[in-house]
Amino acid sequence: MSCHVRFQLSLILLLLVGTTCFADPREPKEFPAVEAAVNASITRGDIPGAVVLVGHDGKVVYRRAFGLRSVEPTPEPMTTDTIFDVSSLTKVVATAPAIMRMVSLGQLRLNDPVVRYLPEFNGPGKQDITIRMLLTHFSGLPPDLDLSQPWQGREEGARRALAEPLIHPPGARFVYSDINFILLGLIVERLSGMPLEKYAEAHIFRALKLAHTRFLPPKEWLAEVAPTEYDEHNVMLHGVVHDPTARRMGGVAGHAGVFSTADDLAVFAQAMLDGDKILSPAIIEKMTTPQQPANSIVLRGLGWDIDSPFSSNRGELLPVGSYGHTGFAGASLWIDSSTNTYIIILSNSVHPRNRGRGLVSLRTEIATAVADELKLHLSDSAKARLETITGYNETIAGMRRLSDRNGAVLTGIDVLEAENFKSLQPSDDNKKPLRIGLIANQTSVDSQGRRTIDMLATAPGISLQAIFSPEHGIAGQLDSTNVPNSQDPATRVPIYSVYGATEAQRRPPPEILKNLDAVVVDLQDAGARFYTYETTVGYFLEAAAKANIKVIVLDRPDPINGAYVEGPLSQSSLSNFVNYFPLPVRHGMTLGELARLFNEERHLQASLTVIAMQGWQRGDWLDATLVPWVDPSPNLRSLNQATLYPGVALVEGTNLSVGRGTDTPFELLGAPWINARELADYLNRREIDGVRFVPRSFIPQSGPYAGQPCAGINLIVTERNQLDSPELGIELASALLKLYPKDYKIERMIEILANLEVFNAIVAGEDPRRIAQDWQPQLDEFLKVRARYLLY
Repeated sequence: MSCHVRFQLSLILLLLVGTTCFADPREPKEFPAVEAAVNASITRGDIPGAVVLVGHDGKVVYRRAFGLRSVEPTPEPMTTDTIFDVSSLTKVVATAPAIMRMVSLGQLRLNDPVVRYLPEFNGPGKQDITIRMLLTHFSGLPPDLDLSQPWQGREEGARRALAEPLIHPPGARFVYSDINFILLGLIVERLSGMPLEKYAEAHIFRALKLAHTRFLPPKEWLAEVAPTEYDEHNVMLHGVVHDPTARRMGGVAGHAGVFSTADDLAVFAQAMLDGDKILSPAIIEKMTTPQQPANSIVLRGLGWDIDSPFSSNRGELLPVGSYGHTGFAGASLWIDSSTNTYIIILSNSVHPRNRGRGLVSLRTEIATAVADELKLHLSDSAKARLETITGYNETIAGMRRLSDRNGAVLTGIDVLEAENFKSLQPSDDNKKPLRIGLIANQTSVDSQGRRTIDMLATAPGISLQAIFSPEHGIAGQLDSTNVPNSQDPATRVPIYSVYGATEAQRRPPPEILKNLDAVVVDLQDAGARFYTYETTVGYFLEAAAKANIKVIVLDRPDPINGAYVEGPLSQSSLSNFVNYFPLPVRHGMTLGELARLFNEERHLQASLTVIAMQGWQRGDWLDATLVPWVDPSPNLRSLNQATLYPGVALVEGTNLSVGRGTDTPFELLGAPWINARELADYLNRREIDGVRFVPRSFIPQSGPYAGQPCAGINLIVTERNQLDSPELGIELASALLKLYPKDYKIERMIEILANLEVFNAIVAGEDPRRIAQDWQPQLDEFLKVRARYLLY
């Protein structure tokens, strides 16, 4: 009798009994949509059977078995206590928890290089692979070991994993790889002196009292184990791991090999929600929030999937902040801490001959039906937490985002006009006009294109006494430190330059401030820490506090959006005009928010008011706002250049031309000693997200090498939401130092980088992606400070 016929007869037998569902009488809740979906999948022949278990608010609310657990060689009904080969769930129920336990004990760190623990793990580029990269599948290693040739044994599998060459630079691409977890399993064994299966048994399975979870299930379990499929010798795999690599390694590997039941996985899932059993709440939070490189659009925790091409088992209604994993043979676990819910689906979907065609869609249907039936609702606090993961992300650049919108944003000057300048009206009984000074330049215009200077000069109750011009002068056209005082032709108001060669020339003159009641700030920032307008605002806050006058900031968008926070923190010990306060290169804040931060964190005690924008969302690039682009300086002439600026400007102080004196500054980089094709090829092979490099020759008319032919690169932004521009700056410096060590003079980079550890790492030849990982903890701490001053 053929396998197909036997399966059909078994299915008919079940249908004659009257149902494909074996109910547990203890269960209090019905999920008709779940039952319909599973039964339909069985009827189609997609799966032989399944166990579905749902937990909610600390209780199991649904637990049911469907169909058959064995079709061949003997039909057997599915039961809720069936033991399954959970395949890649091994990664998250055994290997990742073991690694994170070691992290909590201080035995290793996430950013440690793998080679520190596995010295045999050598080869080009592999010295830069970290524990974190293995856990998030950003190591650059291929998906699996080569199985085209015969090999056998745990030691041989380990040797092959250690010797596997890279297919991508470390940290560049998400490639789901079993090799990553084979290596993690080896690290557990090296550090503990115990085989992986013994370590998992002692510190995870036994600690949670999981009665039927382990590698290498014993013979006495066999009657309850669901078989998978026929192997290459036409022998049914029953109680033997299905994954061919793990099977060749003797049934135990970091990526596969664990067998378990729905009940045991429910205990594990509840422990992840409770955070008080095998791992601390802080460790679980770390594991289950995005840990991938900041500019990736794939969201991965440490072992766990959050939002990636493998996330179908989340369904359509569970939030992106939830997490889970699947196993090839048919297992699925998804956990949502926001609603205290988990969904377990176990099926031997490959039985008897690698079927499982509809399992992906079935998982989606089940998760969606459960969320709908439970009427899951996020609390306000849960919504606030998930704002860091969904929509316009506040912590990591590469999350799910709304599409660029066609917004209509009112800047601070627009809001001030709409309220008829109420915020600037005098408050004293005499109703004398408020004597104000205005920090302004060519960017200081309202939505109708009218100058803020003119609007304040004619506003009721206001007397415009002084105008202060920052770097580049009142018209934004001067590229010199010699910016003189002048007078505005239209209003006859004196203009005082606050940009010069010395620090004293960059601070507001006290003799002018003492005759004012308030200083109004209306400047378009560029979104990078070293743009000098930010320090100018800081200096005015200091001076206004001493003069006992108000500071009013008319807020404007961060043109490169306020969602992404990237790059190393500057150090206060390296303070200068481009480093007023320890900030990351790309801070994701508006000038008004920065003023709030400066005022509080530096204890300036200025009387500060920010006239907030209306309609701005943190993820808005300037072209999504209807706020017109006005060049904030002579060498920032487009949003594209502003996108590249936080990266390319990091190397501007070195012996390079960054395109000043050409039509496209900051889109070019070159020098007479560069080989254009060589540099472009090297950088493209680095697989830097969001940008490509084209060989280019040009002759700059200003800056270094003015009038000299330069060879270099044209930087082409291909996806701005994926480009980590500060990390791009580190890539540029590292490439130039590697390719041209005798010609490239990197010393002056420290002035604008303002971070000695990062500078020394570049000089030492460390991989840029490793360097970026190392600055992430400081960035995380800054995010907590930053959050207190956000207005939008």
